[in-house]
Parts: sequence; C-alpha cells; structure tokens
Amino acid sequence: MYLKEKLGESYSFRAENIPSVKDICKWVIGSQYGRLTNTDFTPNSDFQIFISSTYPDTVKECFPLKRNNIAEDIYTKTAVLNAIEVVSSEIKKIYELPPSPIDSYSIFSEIKCTHSPLYLGGRYNKYSRELSQTPWILDGERKMESSVNELIVDIVQKRILADKIIFSASGREDVDVKMLGNGRPFVLEVINPRCLEWTSKEIKAIEDEINCNSNIIAVRDLQVISKMDTLILKEGEEKKRKSYIALCLVKKTLTSEDVTKLESLKDLKLEQKTPIRVLHRRTLATRERLLHSIQAKIIGEHLLELKLETQAGTYVKEFIHGDFGRTSPSLGTLLDTTADILELDVENIHLDWPPKS
Repeated sequence: MYLKEKLGESYSFRAENIPSVKDICKWVIGSQYGRLTNTDFTPNSDFQIFISSTYPDTVKECFPLKRNNIAEDIYTKTAVLNAIEVVSSEIKKIYELPPSPIDSYSIFSEIKCTHSPLYLGGRYNKYSRELSQTPWILDGERKMESSVNELIVDIVQKRILADKIIFSASGREDVDVKMLGNGRPFVLEVINPRCLEWTSKEIKAIEDEINCNSNIIAVRDLQVISKMDTLILKEGEEKKRKSYIALCLVKKTLTSEDVTKLESLKDLKLEQKTPIRVLHRRTLATRERLLHSIQAKIIGEHLLELKLETQAGTYVKEFIHGDFGRTSPSLGTLLDTTADILELDVENIHLDWPPKS
C-alpha cells in the first residue's frame, strides 16, 4: 500500500509475485541450518526441521482490525488480509505507512526434527481361523486377543525406534480364513524413524524374532523398500489373481459329471452384489468378477473340495453359497442344488512383490 501510494502508475507488482514472510524465513533460517549441519539446504529434503515461533505483540498490533470481522485472538493470515482489504481506504488512520520498527521479537518456542518414513515390505502367512488381520474392536469392545498387525508391529517397534508404525496389506482375508502358500504382501510405514540404515542381517533378525514369537503367523522376505515400491503394490492389487481351496457341503449326492461340468468352466463371469455380511461397511453395488478356473475333487457324497483361481476382489464364500441369490451364478445354481462353505484357505496371491531379498 505504501509503495502503491509512492509509485502511483509505476507500481507493477502482482500480489502473488511478492514472497511471503514464511518463505523468506525459510530461505534465511534454512541456509543458516545448512551451515550449522555442513549440508545443503533444500525444501524437499527427507530430513525436516519444524520451528514454532511466538510473537508477543500480535494482539496489540492486530487489535485495530478486530472490529473488521476478526474474531477474538484468531489472527490468521487470511483473516488479517481480509480485514485489511475492508479498511484499505482508512489504513493510514490505523497504522503508520511504512510501519515503524518493532519493539519486540519473535521467539522460537519449539524445534522439532523429523525424517520421512522408512518402509518395510514382506509377506505373511496366517495359520489360524481365529485371528483377524487388524485389531477387531466392536462397539469399544475387543473381540480377539491379537491380530496379524499386532504380532508383526509389536516386534518391529521393539527393534526400530519410531513415532508410529502403520501396517497395510494387499487385501485381507476373513478371520476364519487361513493365508497359506507364499503369503500376503504387506507394508510397514515407519513414521519418523530414528535410524535409517538397516542391514539385511538386522532385518532378518527382526523377521526371525516375529516367527519365533508366534506359531499362528509367519513372515518372509522382510526387507527395506522404497516409497515407489509401495505404489507398485497398490497398483497391482486390482490386477492380481488369487488361488483358493474351499471345502464345500452340497445337498445333492455328487457325481463325476458334476466335477466335469465345474472343471470345464473357464473365465466364468460372476455378478456379485455387495455381500450382506459386509453391507455395514461397503457401498451397495454390483461388481463383475472373473472365476478363471476350477479344479474339483469329491471327498464324500456331499463334500466337495474346490481349487479356485479368481480375479482380485472376488467374494469366494458368496460364490459357494450364493448369498441368497446376490451372487450369480453360484456353485448351487451351477450344480442345480444348494451349497454352503465349511472352510476356506487362500492358497496363493499371484503378485511378485516385494523383490526377493
């Protein structure tokens, strides 16, 4: 405002071209920290320093703007700029232009150092039908003693000091479903780790401790990965195939013709409405999924073992029992009978991830 008044038509600065006080502070202070730490200052560094500062005269200096829509003690940048815009014609009555030198100074009240996350990738097996992938808490009450998440993260937290460790996996199996074969890919995001250099020997020791600590899960291929590797995992979720073993109970007496009929099916299209069992947490929709192949084996007059290879996201339990007609076709409609599932195991997740350690 002062320059506009002095320069008149010669004033040509656009507001967005004027650096903010915040940016200037970063340029000045950042270079000083660079010299102190003998390294280059760069705004996109993995190591970040957060500085909180307080200025004792904020209220005194901004008080004249209070009558212009600034709430009590809430002097945000946006609020101040909006208030100044409202009183721009009277600004010289409220403040000196240019502003007079200050009497007090900003004080650094807190300095906090953080580092970008460390990522660990691996695969886990689950051998229990009474273990959830993540803590199962319903209406504030814990339903199971532990989870895959906790059995892995609790050990890692003892070895790697960090603010927090976030567990995520490529899909999930139900509580009563075993995860066999080469396991399910998972990622640990280690928030603000205090140590970044981990040898393969040290990571193997963490993996061994997890495996020795429990007989209902196992971890393999644990390794340090990059953030890009985590993105590759997410991209592969929808494209991967999964293999299952299902033990099924059918009403009719099974024959070899039933086996032949099932095994002749290739890339069978399923129309699946969101299952009743997950409607409380998933949007109601009809999804098309492919059942790539079926291998069938009769193990009793009414017992059938199926080996299924499916597209990611297929509700296998619902394919077996039909979910009151919400999945079509289902095993029951294909064999002209009714069917239900007794046991289900994930045998393989066809995703080459993480890179073999």
